[in-house]
Amino acid sequence: MMRPLLRLSLSMLMALSVPALADVPNESIEADASTRQVAITSSFTGTEILVFGAVSNSTQPTPEAGTYDIIVVVEGISAPVTVRMKSRVGGIWVNTQSMRFASVPSYYAIASTRPVDEIADRAVLDAHGIGFDHVRMVRTSQSRTDATDPAEMQAFRQALIGLKKDEHVYVQSDFGVSFVGRSLFRATIALPPNVPVAPLTAHVFLFKDGKLLGQYDSRVMLQREGIERYIHETAMTRPLLYGVFTVLMAAGFGLTAAFAFRRPA
Repeated sequence: MMRPLLRLSLSMLMALSVPALADVPNESIEADASTRQVAITSSFTGTEILVFGAVSNSTQPTPEAGTYDIIVVVEGISAPVTVRMKSRVGGIWVNTQSMRFASVPSYYAIASTRPVDEIADRAVLDAHGIGFDHVRMVRTSQSRTDATDPAEMQAFRQALIGLKKDEHVYVQSDFGVSFVGRSLFRATIALPPNVPVAPLTAHVFLFKDGKLLGQYDSRVMLQREGIERYIHETAMTRPLLYGVFTVLMAAGFGLTAAFAFRRPA
C-alpha cells in the first residue's frame, strides 16, 4: 500500500510544480533613442544620440553580474558602392579589378557589453548582420574586371570597411553598452559631421548565454534644416536654377578676391 501512495504523492508534487515553472515570465527588451529627429544645418559638427532601455523580468542580481548581453546597432539606409583596386602596369597605376556592391549600409555603428564574437556564434551574427565581419553587403552581377576568388572578395570587403572606418561612418565600441541597474542599460552613439542625411534605424538585441531573447527597433530621422535644406531642395527640384546660382556665386567670389588683392598703381 505504501508504494501506490508514494507514486500518488510524486504525481501530485509534479503537477503542482509544472504550473509554477510555466508561470515564470520570459525576459524581453524595450528600448528607445533619446531623440527621434536630428537637424542637419550648415553649422552641423556632429552629435551624439543616447540609446537606452530595460530588460523586462530581469533576473540579473547586480549591474556587474553579466547575466545579459546587449548589442546596439545603428545603421543608415543602404546604397550601391564600387570598390576598385589599382595595380602598377607599365609604370602607371590603373584600375585592374573591382567589386560592385548593390547594397551597403551608408552608416554603421555598433556598441555592445563585450566583443560581439564572445556573445553569440557566427550563424546568429550573420543572420542579423551584427558586427563588421557580418554586416550585410549584397553584390551586383559580375563583370570581367570583378574579383571572383573568395580570398579576393574578402579582401575587397575588408577594404571597403576600412575606408568607411577612415571616414568615421563605421564605428565600433566593444564595451559601449553598460547596465545602470538590474535591468536598465544605455549606450552613446556618435554621429560624425559627414553622416549621410537619411533615416537611421537603431536595432537593440538582448542575449543570454549566447541565445537571442529579444530585439527592439526604433527610428531616428536626420533632416536638413535652414539654408542647408533650401540648397539641397533647390539642387534636387530645380537643377538649372541651382547651376546658374552656383556659377554666379563663384563669379562673385572671384571678383571680390580680385578687387581685394589688386595692388594700387
